[in-house]
Parts: sequence; structure tokens; C-alpha cells
Amino acid sequence: MITATTRTVTMHGKALELTGNEVHVGQAAPDFTAVDTALKPVRLADLSERVLVLSAVPSLDTSVCSLETKRFNDEAQKLGPDVKIVTLSMDLPFAQKRWCGAEGAHNVVTLSDHRDASFGMNYGVLIKDLRLLARCVFVVGPDRKVSYIQLVEEISKEPDYAAVLAAVAKARA
Repeated sequence: MITATTRTVTMHGKALELTGNEVHVGQAAPDFTAVDTALKPVRLADLSERVLVLSAVPSLDTSVCSLETKRFNDEAQKLGPDVKIVTLSMDLPFAQKRWCGAEGAHNVVTLSDHRDASFGMNYGVLIKDLRLLARCVFVVGPDRKVSYIQLVEEISKEPDYAAVLAAVAKARA
């Protein structure tokens, strides 16, 4: 069951309140609507790959978010067509498109949650005062249930990539 919750992460040690519905491992992945770089709405149901990695970042135009998304872009190429890595942020679709072009990131899908904060609210990772997404990773298995969650407590740090990739391997099995 999804419950409304208030949790915190930190940015350079300062506590930031998260808002939205907390998601738990084993529950059905909540639907959301975000916008792709062509301004087309994309819902969870539109992502038909067997395994999904939903990676939320505060902004692609920051160093850690850029490093993370480039790393996941490299991993996506190795994982094959049954796994899709989606990076969500509050960046405008135009900025996401520019970033992907400049960085050669063509193996991940970027989606903007700027319009409705649907992903942020439905997954409980919206930073209330900044209206940014917390750094987190959700792995969604073929059954469309959440099989892994990593909420990075200090958003200026990168996620544990090895743990995410292990969760992807387990979801593929």
C-alpha cells in the first residue's frame, strides 16, 4: 500500500523534505506521466521493456547528475534491449535534449517531470522546497513491481551503481 509520507535527504548536509507517496519494494510500480524531449507525454505503461531502471536526478546540468546519467548511458548499451534506463528530472525537455546531444547520451531515455511533478509525487521523491527530484533509482521488474529502491541520502553523491546493476540482473533472471 502506498502511504503519504514526509522523509528527508540532504544536500551538502542540509536537510531537505521529500513529499509524495512512499513506494516500497514489492508493490506495483505507480503510474506517472512525464514529457519526453519531443514534448510528448510518456506514461509508465508506454515503457514496454522487460526491466526498467528509473533514475531520478535533480538536474542534468549539475556535475554529479551528469556523471550518473553518462554512467547509466554506458551501462544501458551493455544491458541489451530488454532493459531500459530512464532518467527523470525537472529539467525542461529542451535542456534534456541539449544535454543528451552534447554528451552523446543516446542509450538512456530522458523524461521531464517539470509539468506536473507526477513522478516525484507518485514515487515520494519530490524535494518540497526546491521542486526538484531527489537522487534515487527504482528497478521495475517484468511483473511491473518495484524490485529495488535506492534513495541516495546525500544528493551530492552518486548512487551505488554495483547495487543497481545487481538488482537489474536479479530482475532479469
